[in-house]
Amino acid sequence: MTISLCMIVKNEENVLGRCLDTVADLMDEIIIVDTGSTDATKEIAAKYTDKIYDFEWVNDFSAARNFSFEKATCDYIYAPDADEVLDEVNRERFKALKENLLPEVDIVQMHYITASENETVLNSVKELRPKLFKRLRTFTWVDPVHEIVRLDPIVFDSDVEILHMPEGVHGKRDFGIFIRTLEKEGTLSKRLANMYARELLKTGDLSDLENAEGFARMLFESGKAEESKWGEALLAKLYRLSENDYEFMKIALCDVATTPSSETCCEIGHFYLGKGDYSEAAMWYQNAAYETDPVLDIHSKGSISLGGIVECYEKLLAMANESDDVGAQIAYEGALEDAKIALDSWEVPM
Repeated sequence: MTISLCMIVKNEENVLGRCLDTVADLMDEIIIVDTGSTDATKEIAAKYTDKIYDFEWVNDFSAARNFSFEKATCDYIYAPDADEVLDEVNRERFKALKENLLPEVDIVQMHYITASENETVLNSVKELRPKLFKRLRTFTWVDPVHEIVRLDPIVFDSDVEILHMPEGVHGKRDFGIFIRTLEKEGTLSKRLANMYARELLKTGDLSDLENAEGFARMLFESGKAEESKWGEALLAKLYRLSENDYEFMKIALCDVATTPSSETCCEIGHFYLGKGDYSEAAMWYQNAAYETDPVLDIHSKGSISLGGIVECYEKLLAMANESDDVGAQIAYEGALEDAKIALDSWEVPM
């Protein structure tokens, strides 16, 4: 079995060599498609392969990846990103996979692991992703009677673990693509809508949210319970950041009148924290952490809400110290210690 590595890159000089050092000897062909680098990316790529192609960026990652796949000639295609790394244990696992993979397998999934210090818009540390693809698929007939061509691919879940080591969160770079797709198509698939909403909530600033207000409103008014909750969370953040208290309260009340989300409870906590009402803010952060579930960002039920509780009790304790209120000091010291323990022990789910 032979493997073509197909990668699309742009300005990856800081990480490309690190990635290719760990996989180059496992590949039979390395194809690098550059979408407009202005740094030394192509020079670094040339140390590993002479199959380097330019592709004019058309605001479409799928178009670039399809172009890279068209250049492949081996049995299978491996599609890493430049910020991925295989450690020695998983290099050996990949090697064993290559030697033993059954030819009927169409897709191999690998475990995608993002270390906690490498913040992304993902909601888990570890998840299975399709990474190895059969280049030419063979169709076969199945069933002994009323036979039919097998259309569903055969997927194998491997034990290979890929370490994702990004230099930073890249959510904001995709906003323009989402907006142009919305303008062209008038809508997004549920999967893309979820990705856009997550990236907006986790990385979007006020201007990003203002540009996406129509999208958020479309979700909110969709009549679909899940998508409506996404819209409520986005609109709550938008109106809080824009200090539109009236619209903020309308959206927040819509959320809590049904099944509140951790995200909107956090936004209400942020709202009251900004107003200096630390007791009220702490209550809403408590709701986010212990009484509700997230719809977009797992951190709203963890590090964000727990961090908010810590900040509120620090403020309340400082106020109690200033007023020499011994009873309040004891209560807030205990609550603060409990909150810090909860925050320190929280981890992103595997």
